[in-house]
Amino acid sequence: MQVKRNGDISFWYADLGHIPAPRPSLPGDIEADVAIVGAGYTGLWTAYYLKKAKPSLRVVLIEREFAGFGASGRNGGWLSGGFGWSREKYLKTSTRQGVTAMQKAMAGCVDEVIQVATEEGIDADIRRVDNLTVATNPAQLERVREECETIRSWDADPERIELLDAEATRARINIRNVMGGFVIHGQARVQPAKLVRGLAAAVERLGVSIYEKTTVTAIAKGVVTTDRGTVRAETIIRATEGFTAGIPGEERTWLALNSAQIVTEPLPEELWRKIGWEGHELLGNAAHAYCYAQRTREGRITMGGRGVPYRYGSRTDVNGQTQQATIDQLHTILTTLLPQTAGCRIDHAWCGVLGVPRDWCTTVGLDPATRIGWAGGYVGLGVSSSNLSGRTLADLVLGQNTELTRLPWVNRKVRPWEPEPFRWLGVHSMYQLYRIADNREAAGLAHTSRLAALADSITGH
Repeated sequence: MQVKRNGDISFWYADLGHIPAPRPSLPGDIEADVAIVGAGYTGLWTAYYLKKAKPSLRVVLIEREFAGFGASGRNGGWLSGGFGWSREKYLKTSTRQGVTAMQKAMAGCVDEVIQVATEEGIDADIRRVDNLTVATNPAQLERVREECETIRSWDADPERIELLDAEATRARINIRNVMGGFVIHGQARVQPAKLVRGLAAAVERLGVSIYEKTTVTAIAKGVVTTDRGTVRAETIIRATEGFTAGIPGEERTWLALNSAQIVTEPLPEELWRKIGWEGHELLGNAAHAYCYAQRTREGRITMGGRGVPYRYGSRTDVNGQTQQATIDQLHTILTTLLPQTAGCRIDHAWCGVLGVPRDWCTTVGLDPATRIGWAGGYVGLGVSSSNLSGRTLADLVLGQNTELTRLPWVNRKVRPWEPEPFRWLGVHSMYQLYRIADNREAAGLAHTSRLAALADSITGH
């Protein structure tokens, strides 16, 4: 499948009509109260809540490219409030009450982001929708039922989750061979680049300085060193998510996992009538190598997935350009689920990286000795989770003991990833096993393939 445009950061910036011109770089050596490295969602939300809580704080953001260059401007637009990490892993260092509180706090991010967007006049094509996960074979249906029950058993509002049979699922979206699914109510679709650019403008109005085209070369207690000068600050926040491995000393902290997307041309109304999707649901499937999709404001379909999942040494892409093999894989997923789209043009393809901790569970924290904080490792759930990170980091920086600072992800330590080539071998082995497992299940295996469990054990997923 040929694509009109590959890279150029993402389709979301093409939708805006331009790639943003960079703000001025760091002018030299400066001082601040809080220095934040990374001007994506995490850094911007942290700055926003710090300035709202204490307007007198001198807060600066330091960004290598421009605000929203990374995953914040390239993601699938799922404002889900989801909890996609292992509850049992958090439970080892917390309580069931604590994990339940964290899940509730994550779900609350949807309303919080929408409220801030409304207050700040950020038009990000936000639309409240359901999240639909579909099963197209017996093994996937088994996992759908299990996951639905698991979420219900932990969720403070189990009525948010609804199990669907084949007919009810097809009534929402006309997926080929669909056997059932489940929906989680109370989520939202967003245009990610509009959200991050609007948030950047909002923090500037609050008095935060954003310095772009400034490369951080070292982070140490009280000082951020860059190619444009140094920033001295009592508190430093590392908000670099999938780019963390590029900071000296952080090479094995989080793995830079690659994810890619394609987007169709705007579909005609006649085709939408065949597809359905009138509820504009966020769409995913129960495959091991899962996909994620949305129906955009102007009637396109975005389809995302892992493609080539990891580059050796946690290297990142060049301005979002992805491989032809990945484009072909995503097109196959799209037309397999929705064969009605087989003749549709693909207008844009792009990719980006997301941060993955060794135990695949996100963390946020602040070291009281160095006053260096961090947040991330969202494993693909950063649109909403970053908001909770920002609020939590603001409380930690200000020394407040709150419900947020007592959640089980706070100051949680995980061991680093193995050195290369073991990281590359592990991740690629995992996804190869996932693909084999998916193929076996699609061919008629009635239960979840044991190869998927082997894949999880290799990397601790």
